[in-house]
Amino acid sequence: MMTDPIADMLTRIRNASASQKSEIVLPYSRMKHEIAKVLAVENYVAKAEKLETEGMRSQLRIVLKYRSNGKPYIKHVKRLSVPSRRVYVTKDTLPKILNGYGIAVISSSRGIMTNKQAWKAQVGGELLLEVW
Repeated sequence: MMTDPIADMLTRIRNASASQKSEIVLPYSRMKHEIAKVLAVENYVAKAEKLETEGMRSQLRIVLKYRSNGKPYIKHVKRLSVPSRRVYVTKDTLPKILNGYGIAVISSSRGIMTNKQAWKAQVGGELLLEVW
């Protein structure tokens, strides 16, 4: 049994981009799909989609993105709130990642969003991860 599926997803992304894989396929969950969609909107990954197969559990396919020189768009990804130590932020304490060049992914009452979107919506929530 896996205790932190989001950390597993991030590790798979980190490992696949280090070995320059074009895509990864992992077990589906709505939370992981929403995080992957945020990464796709922010241009860190090319595409995130749910794969439906008969008789099997659903899977999530994430297509990774690389620059023209072969380096991945995701240089750093780190899980901030873990099951043993949850990290919550208010609208006033939203973090700025790399002076605005990176993003933090927040789980708020209005859904999964970046720190910039949360600041515009004036909401706080659980600080899931940071990416640059």
